[in-house]
Amino acid sequence: MTTSTSAEPTRRDFLYIATGAVAGVGAVATAWPLISQMNPDASTIAAGAPIDVDLSPITEGQAIKVFWRGKPIYIMNRTKKQIEEARAVNVASLPDPQTDQARVKEGHDQWLIVIGICTHLGCIPIAHEGNYDGFFCPCHGSQYDSSGRIRQGPAPANLPLPPYAFTADTKIKIG
Repeated sequence: MTTSTSAEPTRRDFLYIATGAVAGVGAVATAWPLISQMNPDASTIAAGAPIDVDLSPITEGQAIKVFWRGKPIYIMNRTKKQIEEARAVNVASLPDPQTDQARVKEGHDQWLIVIGICTHLGCIPIAHEGNYDGFFCPCHGSQYDSSGRIRQGPAPANLPLPPYAFTADTKIKIG
């Protein structure tokens, strides 16, 4: 019995390689849609994606509302008077003690950025209303000052702060 090996590729070798290549391409073509459908939908990605906000059109004393992840975000360009009033408050007298400096980014004291959802029952407060020139919740009468801290009413906590960062002096990224 003799065995012969040849260095020359035969037709059989070509058929093995061609069959393997077609099987590999078929496996990838079958797996691709299965793996792709596991990714989140584009609208889901867009709903949770960070947003960029240009602050330059917001004049001093003005508050605007933008939406991030379906939540209203108030961006207030506070006046010097509002900042002084917010910092003059005795923090120990507040229901949810927090300094004004802890609620704004250092060097950007005029910009207050809060989630505009009342901490009592989830209503949306109105900016520049109430006794403290901050936010007023018309549902149950909660009043927040110009730092978003609860001052009066049934709300148990201050307006929450969203995660944000200044990307330039007049631009922020929320999320």
